[in-house]
Amino acid sequence: MSLVNPTTLFNGIAINNRSPTRKSQPTACIPVSPFSSISAPLMKEHQSNPLEHNNKQTHFELAFDFHSYMLEKASVVNQALDNAIPIKNPVKIHESMRYSLLAGGKRVKPILCIAARELVGGDQLTAMPAACAVEMIHTMSLVHDDLPCMDNDDFRRGKPTNHKVYGEKTAVLAGYALLSFSFKHMVTETNGVSEERILRAVVELAKCVGSEGLVGGQVIIDICSQGVDIGLDQLEFIHMHKTAVLLETSVVLGAIMGGGSAKQIEKLGTFVRPIGLLFQVVDDILDVTMSSKELGKTAGKDLLSDKATYPKLLGIEKSREFAEKLRKKAQEQLLGFDHQKAAPLIALANYIAYRQN
Repeated sequence: MSLVNPTTLFNGIAINNRSPTRKSQPTACIPVSPFSSISAPLMKEHQSNPLEHNNKQTHFELAFDFHSYMLEKASVVNQALDNAIPIKNPVKIHESMRYSLLAGGKRVKPILCIAARELVGGDQLTAMPAACAVEMIHTMSLVHDDLPCMDNDDFRRGKPTNHKVYGEKTAVLAGYALLSFSFKHMVTETNGVSEERILRAVVELAKCVGSEGLVGGQVIIDICSQGVDIGLDQLEFIHMHKTAVLLETSVVLGAIMGGGSAKQIEKLGTFVRPIGLLFQVVDDILDVTMSSKELGKTAGKDLLSDKATYPKLLGIEKSREFAEKLRKKAQEQLLGFDHQKAAPLIALANYIAYRQN
């Protein structure tokens, strides 16, 4: 993509990765394990975008090791997810829930939640139940999105989709179970946060899932818009409700749990809205430029189902230019925060822009 490399300076911060470049395995090789890491897609990312920052650092610049940060946070999130849903009766439903929840992935949403929590104050432990909750909901949406009545996909993250392994009925029920459990987990496992803030977090999470969020966006993009000509404004509305809303909620929950002020919460929400749209623009581009093996899921599905996408409406190059504008717009919202504490969110925005799957 014709975007600025993630290692470039942003407001005096040198976002750097000091890890050596290694040859990665394809995403399809990520094992089904509670400790599946994101190292393969990350190393592929850095192979495609080698370090090019040669500027001399001054006293106010910060070298941020994004690779290590992502691996560390993803490992902690994976452990927390593994602990949250053990195997118990009824065994089949819990196995199905764990199969998709622990099937790898970059854990961008829970890491956004943790990073927002750390930005406004405190450590990651307070935000971890909320971070797990958004990942459970994200997983639920993937399980249901892959069903034959929806996208009818056979692979997700390089593995057979949930309904291919456990059957359609179990996959539907596993999604319901993940959704309901996400709320219980966030409420009962969060410590050191006022009841008022937990209640606000519940409202935000519920709003993001329902007809004003994921469900509303899903209805339009997967049911109402196939084979129908829609414009850019309508496409943006769809993805602000389907893709961006869960990313925004991840950040907002982290800020709420971290004791952030109303102004901080609003500013972080404003930061992540274009990031959510950026995620979808990049997703649309990858769907037509990468192979199924590289993506870990079936490539070209949007084209075959005649879905409205940014490449379809704008073309590849204009879509890339739009992605760059969204990336810059998002990062401008972080100018008022502490540089060091904002570094993870800045790097995450760049990572979303440059991801290869």
